[in-house]
Amino acid sequence: MARRWIMHVDMDAFYASVEQRDNPALKGLPVIVGGLMERGVVATASYEARAYGVHSAMSMKLARRLCPNGVFLPVRMSHYRRISHQIRLILSHYSPFIEPLALDEAFLDVSGMERHYPDIVDMGKAVKEEIRRTTGLVASAGIAPNKFLAKLASDLRKPDGLVWIPYGTERQILAPLPLSRLWGVGKVTEEALQKAGYHTIGDIAAASPETLQPIVGNQAQRIYRLSLGQDNRPLEVRRRPQSVGNEHTYSHDLTRDAEVDEQFRLLANEVSWRLRQNRLMGRIITIKIRYTSFKTITRSLTLHSIGTCSEEQLYFSAKKLYNKSRGHEPIRLLGLTVSQLQAYQVQGDLFSEDEETKAKVTEAIDKLQKRFGRTAIMKGFLWEMSHEKDT
Repeated sequence: MARRWIMHVDMDAFYASVEQRDNPALKGLPVIVGGLMERGVVATASYEARAYGVHSAMSMKLARRLCPNGVFLPVRMSHYRRISHQIRLILSHYSPFIEPLALDEAFLDVSGMERHYPDIVDMGKAVKEEIRRTTGLVASAGIAPNKFLAKLASDLRKPDGLVWIPYGTERQILAPLPLSRLWGVGKVTEEALQKAGYHTIGDIAAASPETLQPIVGNQAQRIYRLSLGQDNRPLEVRRRPQSVGNEHTYSHDLTRDAEVDEQFRLLANEVSWRLRQNRLMGRIITIKIRYTSFKTITRSLTLHSIGTCSEEQLYFSAKKLYNKSRGHEPIRLLGLTVSQLQAYQVQGDLFSEDEETKAKVTEAIDKLQKRFGRTAIMKGFLWEMSHEKDT
């Protein structure tokens, strides 16, 4: 039986590398790309900037403090998308089975393709070289028996890395690595495992799901299997988004309940619109709150129904989550995300005559906004918000 081989290709410091390529005077300089307003956030930092401690998702204010001589540039998303499309075309030369993860990374199922090269590593070299020759950019690649290992491999020797994990070497390669290298193990889970005496992936592999269960709950089986290098997830070639969400960083801190309420209404409107445009609905609703101290919390609830894309449902769920977890600090960022997505469908008997009328009105408004722009017809509170900005 033919062995399965997955390749993960990840562009190194993508946005910053594009800027350095487009302007050779920036090569070797610490380039930081992101929102340039006072409350902006770093999208990507070049490796020169990372040497100063700058990293993605950091506030621009802190980045400027850590790297005062950095070159700070705005995000040029449409430009990055065009280059991402170029890279996707290159990847299609090596496999028809591609799962994009973001503009700058993707999985390829290259099973059987290795027969066209002296060995499988040469195929990785060929991908990297074609990307470099065509776009002038550098990629790192990992080749392994599954998605988890391929993604991990591509990150082990960045930048310009190429790592192959052969069958039979998975546990040996994983054993000394920190717990944070396990997919889905965040800071909280890592700290809980460390308190229980687990410090490396090898420590997890030497345990059992039963001993891990009291520490990590229903994640125990998944974490244990990953520690052994096992991951049976298929490539999602026609990949539906895993979530749809929006978040806003505010130019001034939110301190009043009325401001928070207004922003959740706006977020619900934006996310609902995006779900409807993609004919999607979701069951899990998550809010994100970042306070002025940069303390960040997320809270989620799962709907009993098959899902929703309703603006009202998103708003009321977001407010319910917020009221349960509200703090006393001023707020600098709010976010709203819907996940566990599926194709939109009418919910049988639950879809009353009133709901059907609402859905028809919403559909008519969507058509008008799609044709004439989002501001062509607006809800009262949105009109008021846009009017306040203009005055």
